[in-house]
Amino acid sequence: MLTRRLFHEDAYRTEFEARVLSCTATPDAWEVVLDQTCFYAESGGQPSDTGTLGGLPVRGVRLRDDGAIVHLVDAPLEGTVTGHVDWARRLDAMEQHTGQHLLSAVFVHLFGADTVAWHLGAEATTIDVEMESLTAEQAEEAELTCNRLIRAGLAVRTHLTDADHVHQFPLRKPPAVEGAIRVVEIEGFDWAACGGTHVRSTGELGLLKITAWERYKRLTRVTFLAGQRALRDYLALDRMTRDLARRLTIGVDDLPAWADRTQEELNSLRKRVRMQQEQLLAIEAKELIAGARRVGPARVVRQSFGGRPFEELRLLAGMVAAEPGCVAVFGTRGAVPQLILHRAVDLRLDVGKIIREVLPLINGKGGGSPVQAQGGGSRPEQLEAALDAAVEQIARALRISS
Repeated sequence: MLTRRLFHEDAYRTEFEARVLSCTATPDAWEVVLDQTCFYAESGGQPSDTGTLGGLPVRGVRLRDDGAIVHLVDAPLEGTVTGHVDWARRLDAMEQHTGQHLLSAVFVHLFGADTVAWHLGAEATTIDVEMESLTAEQAEEAELTCNRLIRAGLAVRTHLTDADHVHQFPLRKPPAVEGAIRVVEIEGFDWAACGGTHVRSTGELGLLKITAWERYKRLTRVTFLAGQRALRDYLALDRMTRDLARRLTIGVDDLPAWADRTQEELNSLRKRVRMQQEQLLAIEAKELIAGARRVGPARVVRQSFGGRPFEELRLLAGMVAAEPGCVAVFGTRGAVPQLILHRAVDLRLDVGKIIREVLPLINGKGGGSPVQAQGGGSRPEQLEAALDAAVEQIARALRISS
């Protein structure tokens, strides 16, 4: 049951009439097969069209093995129906798909790198090319080449052939289908077996922009935008940079220098704040040590804190433990209680073992070395009991070792 594919005859056609050949109920939808359709069925990396059929929203379109195109709708249809394809979605798919052909061909021409996969996403399109890495200079060269070919307005044509005659076309890669083969040509530059929809010329793309690339397995995944997507991206970036320049009362061209200068000032400020913080923590550590509890040969600073960054308390505990014979037993009050144990290097004490013994009191997990350990739990009401238990364990361990 072969459906006539009107989208191959005219990708710009969005309205049609067709006769319902079958309408089958499934648990999720009604599957409608027509004698002809403008709806592209999802295949080859291009998503299906959307729109309406007989006044019903088309939820999806798929290609059956026998060549029939199946339209998914929410109610039965019969007789002759009218279909309307969502033109904005169709045009976007045509722009991205033609952009993919162009960019893939450019990577072959410039770097001998084939495209092994591509994906047309809702926000951007990607191609996976056979390159272990891609430099900024190479990406720019590919992008400039694509846009030069766009300005050239090369015609995009289709050719129908078969396995016996396909060798007449210098395809980028062998066709993956049998029987009739549809070849999409970018005039004199690229030939690829493809069943998707495309614009009439590269000039209709207007613009192609590479936005990112990354290592993917042993390939390079290149993200790009073509046509209206690229234009919208440019408009958004232009609006953002101009608004930022206006807020800062500087010119757009001055933004990079302003960012560099601000980053230097921020780094300098962070260093100064860090130094002052360490000075204040050193004073606080001395005050805590002055009030420490004598436990055998050690001085134990047992303290719970609220509303302070955990990393700050780790630094404070380290300053306490820098004093010979001192042990910091710190806890943080809050929804997620945490413990920090840190002891001076001259003490014979395994705080990693101790913290593992007391963490169950707060339903916690953690660990560390004999010198420093930490952990967190989920029972804040047991924090003080856990700190007291840690001090008792330290006292017991010191008595045994002495």
